[in-house]
Amino acid sequence: MKVLSRSTAFLLVGTVVLSDSALAAEAFDTASPWMLGDWGGLRRELQEKGYDFGLSYIPEVATNIKGGYDHDRTARYADQFALSSHFDLQKILGIKDADFQLTVTERSGRDITNDRLVDPRSGYISSSTQEIYGAGQTWRLTRLWYRQMFFDKALDIKFGRIPVGDEFGTTGCEFQNWAFCGALSGHGSKVWYSAPVSQWAGRVKYNFNKEAYWQVGAFEFNPSELEPSNGFKLNTSGRTGTTYLTELGWNPLFGAGYQGMYKLGAYYNTAKTTDALNDANGTPQPLSGLPLEERDNKHGWYAYARQKITADASDPRRGLSVFAHYSANDKTTSMMDYQVELGAIYTGVFASRPEDDLGFAVGTLHINPAYAKRIDLQNQVRNLTDYNDPRYQPERSAEYVAELHYGFKVAPWLTVRPNIQYLANPGGAYQVDDSVVLGVQIMSNF
Repeated sequence: MKVLSRSTAFLLVGTVVLSDSALAAEAFDTASPWMLGDWGGLRRELQEKGYDFGLSYIPEVATNIKGGYDHDRTARYADQFALSSHFDLQKILGIKDADFQLTVTERSGRDITNDRLVDPRSGYISSSTQEIYGAGQTWRLTRLWYRQMFFDKALDIKFGRIPVGDEFGTTGCEFQNWAFCGALSGHGSKVWYSAPVSQWAGRVKYNFNKEAYWQVGAFEFNPSELEPSNGFKLNTSGRTGTTYLTELGWNPLFGAGYQGMYKLGAYYNTAKTTDALNDANGTPQPLSGLPLEERDNKHGWYAYARQKITADASDPRRGLSVFAHYSANDKTTSMMDYQVELGAIYTGVFASRPEDDLGFAVGTLHINPAYAKRIDLQNQVRNLTDYNDPRYQPERSAEYVAELHYGFKVAPWLTVRPNIQYLANPGGAYQVDDSVVLGVQIMSNF
């Protein structure tokens, strides 16, 4: 399918937003939620009628200043454009408690993690130092869904093209390293596709009250969706199974400003897969030379907790929040059996800058021992002991990641986050030197 070039897209967007109304005084106003203002009042008028249009741009730069597989220092740039439209169907068509979403994204650029930090014989696990990279550097239909709510919005039903991470394990993305971004189950399971990749899906959510909910969902599992040429694919050819999910959530508010978020969920994928180590006879595959045993599912679970523990009485925006995230995948089939992250974010460190944020996180990405044993046995069978031999497969155990950043909230429509990241055993291979990366993440909303 032919898609617009980036220059053509910019021209079309520019034609709309740089009209006479777009050049009103509101453009670049630091009090406005949009860089280009409200288009002389047109944007707010459209919102009141149920039409909400957006254009966001997220670039990320990273440079390796120490260590990694390749010590040659350089920098890499990756970015994403997202064009979105949201329609309040109650205002537009009179359909009570219904809405529709359409989002198209485009990614481009390169990733320093692939190019310098990890051994290309093994690749990375899921700690890309530029989270905006990946899923094919191309245009994609990321969201195309309809939502209908019933019983005063207690029952919430959504179906269409939906990324799994939009609905389950959703935690936001406040760091540049992918290890601390979004749903961890999507990192290690290999059956959980988050934005910008969407699938045909349905999700049913029941809100017990304003704080607690339970939801279930079914998502098409189709590996061909990852192919760059299938960014706008709507048919189900290539589908190999279904991913079923459930999640229980609680978002309490303690006192004045002590907001919390707690999630517990699980997934079950029906696609055929292979054992991490053994053949059908239960013998380690490298010793028998037979195909790996076929398995009929993958499964796992996750838990997330975030709680604001300090609050400024004079400004509720300020305060310290701590979080923990754990994801477990079944050891029978997975390359990574678990991932854990811990961190803290302090919003408004300085009273004069109440919306800036200081963030720190550490995490572990652990290689499944069964998978690691298969790699080790492959080397033994082939009599490979020299790491410098191009045929040698690096031994892998775990990768440890840390990130420290400071986010400057320049305006409601612009955040700039310089950061420093540390990766021990990049890609999980202890033979690779620990690396230090400097990065900058920019989030802008036009």
